[in-house]
Amino acid sequence: MRLFARREGIPADVVARAGLPRGESALAHARAADSTWLVGTRRSLVVVPADGAARRIPWEQVEDAAWDQETSRLRLTEIGVYGEQRPAYSFEMEDPANLLQLVRERVTASIVLQRWVPVRGRQGVTVIGRRSPVGGAVTWMHAYDAGLDPHDPPVAAVADQALAAARAEVGEPGTDPI
Repeated sequence: MRLFARREGIPADVVARAGLPRGESALAHARAADSTWLVGTRRSLVVVPADGAARRIPWEQVEDAAWDQETSRLRLTEIGVYGEQRPAYSFEMEDPANLLQLVRERVTASIVLQRWVPVRGRQGVTVIGRRSPVGGAVTWMHAYDAGLDPHDPPVAAVADQALAAARAEVGEPGTDPI
């Protein structure tokens, strides 16, 4: 009787197709039911399909990652470009425990600041500052509640003011504390 299941290693061809830069290594991995491999490193999640090119998703570009225990599915959404469909993925996996832990830790580590600011009533804008968990510049973005038009001058003014305050709070060069 086996007490512990043997963990499957990453095949050499998958590592080669992942195209990890020199000095970057896999910290966690999982194989999806469709034979896609998910390889987590310090800098990114690399999606390596059974056929086709690998897709590198920097941790700071992951908008949402959720595990559905009932369906054994990891759903992942990238930040994307405002006004365009966000890239989304869904992977069925049997034993992703180490990968899920890494995804949570790395995505959380990329968040520098996240703050919701009211615009009108219960509608508001969220200012989000993200940076790679290994360092670099902060990338700033806004997330608008449903029903708010970012091009509406009063909404844009609140968003701009919230962004300026957030940048000053984290001490970005060229910003004055408010």
